[in-house]
Amino acid sequence: MKNLDNKKILLIICGGIAAYKSLEVIRLMKKSGVIIKTILTKSGSEFVTPLSITSLSQSKVYQDLFSIENEAEMDHISLSRWADLILIAPATANTISKLANGNSDDLASTVAIASNKKIFIAPAMNVRMWDHQSTRQNLAKLKTYNYRLIGPEIGDMACGEYGEGKMSEPKEIVKELDSYFENLKIRNKLKAIVTAGPTNEYIDPVRFITNKSSGKQGYEIAKSLSKKGFDTTLISGPSNLKINDDINLIKVETAEEMFQATLNCLPADVAIFSAAVGDYKVKETSKRKIKKQDRLNIELIKNIDILSHISKHNSLRPKLVIGFAAETNNLENYANKKLNEKNCDWIIANDVSNKKIGFDSDFNEVSIFYKNEKTDKLKYKPKSEISDELVEKIINHLN
Repeated sequence: MKNLDNKKILLIICGGIAAYKSLEVIRLMKKSGVIIKTILTKSGSEFVTPLSITSLSQSKVYQDLFSIENEAEMDHISLSRWADLILIAPATANTISKLANGNSDDLASTVAIASNKKIFIAPAMNVRMWDHQSTRQNLAKLKTYNYRLIGPEIGDMACGEYGEGKMSEPKEIVKELDSYFENLKIRNKLKAIVTAGPTNEYIDPVRFITNKSSGKQGYEIAKSLSKKGFDTTLISGPSNLKINDDINLIKVETAEEMFQATLNCLPADVAIFSAAVGDYKVKETSKRKIKKQDRLNIELIKNIDILSHISKHNSLRPKLVIGFAAETNNLENYANKKLNEKNCDWIIANDVSNKKIGFDSDFNEVSIFYKNEKTDKLKYKPKSEISDELVEKIINHLN
């Protein structure tokens, strides 16, 4: 765990039988050279003692929000700024609910909400609590707030039940933290651009030509790249999707705007063109709303081919250029044709005639076509998992 050496980590220990695992987390972090400060919640102190924490961490344990001694030594705002990273382990359903809804009634929740640092949470709770809709909604909120989840795992629980909700093993938690700091080093070296969503090509001020792309796959790819340490820019067509704060989001509408935004973001190491860019635009857009007519003739002209232009650019071409192909038939033939004609390195193709995948779905199934005529297939799974697998392949390729 060489990336943890001399890192400052604030550990928040909440209530629950899994709190005993936090002691092993402390031991492993200390072994890796981490400087640790700890906040122990009132319910957490029912399971582990301040003395056992201090013995392992070799530093003071903070407990009471309104302690004069604590505030004199280091106020709660300073404590939140001191850390390079905050880890909440175990994170109970109650704590997750507090953070998701902005409640700060104790030191732990106050520090977390006041923090400007990356926060990791390692949930631990009964399987029914984990599966409850309120917990799912709270976790979804926290993800949009840029919290990072570690686990939970599936297994036997202290209550005698079996299922998902078991806190991840300390070794896995520390490994995840080490990976985070390793990826921060990568962030300083590798830059990625992702385009996503549809484009709108206006006929008049209120009407436009567009397509069914939701942008979900592109957004998930941007999240996966950022999670792995890439300095990531997402250029998005019209979409209501949310993205993490650590991703540079550029909103555009038309193909021309997307093209200019892409040029402005170059040079880059990786460019992934997942946007469904309109092939055509209206030759002359009316400045006024066109009134209803028996027949309306609209002349269309070709849009700039962003993928082809960037992929064939001599000086600004990224090291790895990846295009997308959404097809309804002859997927392999059209994908290989696009791969060769547009001079990109990979084409990721999917069959959008299958309504379970592709446009506006949370799931996908894709084939990756390479220049050396090899192919990989990523079978039916959530788009977030497709993205994680794709980014692993990108990292392996760049290495």
